[in-house]
Amino acid sequence: MNLFKRKTPVEDLPQEDVSQEEAYVVNDAPTKSFGQAILPVIACGAGLFSDGYVNNVIGSVSTVLIYQYGDLYTTSNAKKYVSDIAFVGTVVGQLLFGFLSDYWSRTNSLLISTVILIIFTALAAGSYYHGDAVGMFNILTAWRFFVGIGIGGEYPSGSVGCAESTGELKQGSRNRWFILFTNSMIDWGFVIGAFVPYVVAAACHNGHYETIWRTSLGIGCIFPIVLFVMRLRLKEPEEFTKNSMRYAKTPYLLVLRFYGWRLFIVSLIWFIYDFSAYSFGIYSSTILANIYDSSQAPLTTVFGWNTVINMFYLPGTMLGAPVSDWLGPRYALAGGVTLQAIVGFIMAGCYTSLSKPSMVGAFAVVYGIFLALGELGPGNNIGLLAAKTCATGVRGRYYGIAAAIGKIGAFVGTWVFPYIVAAGGDNEVTSAQYPFYVSSALCILSAALALFCLPHIGQDTIQKEDIRFRAYLESKGYDTRQLGLKKGESLDSVEIAQNETKA
Repeated sequence: MNLFKRKTPVEDLPQEDVSQEEAYVVNDAPTKSFGQAILPVIACGAGLFSDGYVNNVIGSVSTVLIYQYGDLYTTSNAKKYVSDIAFVGTVVGQLLFGFLSDYWSRTNSLLISTVILIIFTALAAGSYYHGDAVGMFNILTAWRFFVGIGIGGEYPSGSVGCAESTGELKQGSRNRWFILFTNSMIDWGFVIGAFVPYVVAAACHNGHYETIWRTSLGIGCIFPIVLFVMRLRLKEPEEFTKNSMRYAKTPYLLVLRFYGWRLFIVSLIWFIYDFSAYSFGIYSSTILANIYDSSQAPLTTVFGWNTVINMFYLPGTMLGAPVSDWLGPRYALAGGVTLQAIVGFIMAGCYTSLSKPSMVGAFAVVYGIFLALGELGPGNNIGLLAAKTCATGVRGRYYGIAAAIGKIGAFVGTWVFPYIVAAGGDNEVTSAQYPFYVSSALCILSAALALFCLPHIGQDTIQKEDIRFRAYLESKGYDTRQLGLKKGESLDSVEIAQNETKA
């Protein structure tokens, strides 16, 4: 039963498109304990840990494969394909599961994506091809593509389900819990994805290369297995139960007219963020180059410092999570990305001084602040904006398209930034500065897009969007009575049994 606290006027809907009866959205008081409400948030969102782990551990795996196979690995282009193919798979997964999570089920889509992730992560760890190293590289590349599909499914199924499940939590805290179990999970995945190879390399005394990379990949199965068990008990989020288009024909033209501009802006911000983020790795390599000789360093040294660099992300995402509740995700994104741009311009302008070996400590601190601000701004909030700027019936597809365009931006960035670096010519300082001038300028553009082209996102925006969208569809003659799941469809077997006993 819903307990009604108050009514809030719907914002931003043209008056001719909304009736008096539908001009209000009901804010529900929490009907569950915190423990009951937070479990589906964790189960839905935490799968993005695997995104961080799988995408970061492959860098360490590639390093080990270079140590093991030398020029055979680098000259066969395997290094590039093994690292990048997961991007392609992720885009496919985001689009595919965006459709499935809307047309079929949030929870079933999650379970399938988790199974795909577990199976193909295990296959990647066991890649073998009759003793032929090049053949093994090809098999590893193929399995990584399917791993990417599993990861991609987490975005429109998991993150969307997580956002919808936060409606059961107390107002004023919903954004932070979404962030802590989505973007923060990615960042923790990055850290653990760097730390696990360090531990394994230490246990192997920097030898037994095959054991190191296979074990590092295989450990990536553990978290999805635990999560799969948790997800077996998941029910469909309440908003999905009420507003799903599972049994309704999607009016794509009306959806495009109503949400096309927002989707374009959210996708563009996500593209810019991922596109730019890859240039920031330049400073990481500069710091490490001033600390040790990568061509002679033992694996534990390489992986240890990689772990330290990745830990810079954590303060930004963890401390920045409450900011999205205090300011709202739109202002938090704009503020964080503006501050990041300022620091980026300073780092580019002072690169000559900061890149000296004697300044490595100061460089690392400033770089850490730079990364933290990126997480506080777009890192934390772009997924939140994508999840809460559209209605439940099309949220999976909307989110999946935006996330896929973001991943495409990351892929494009890996190919474009070498040309930006090359534009600096033989001047090493200029070549390092150019990408950061470009990225910092794009940060300012992202802030402007968020401030001037997106609506305010409040604690009950998901409910408001469903009311607005229903009203719009009805104003265009669409029968909204077909929205929602059938009675009892969202109940799990335990609840059904309890209800039958009571009857």
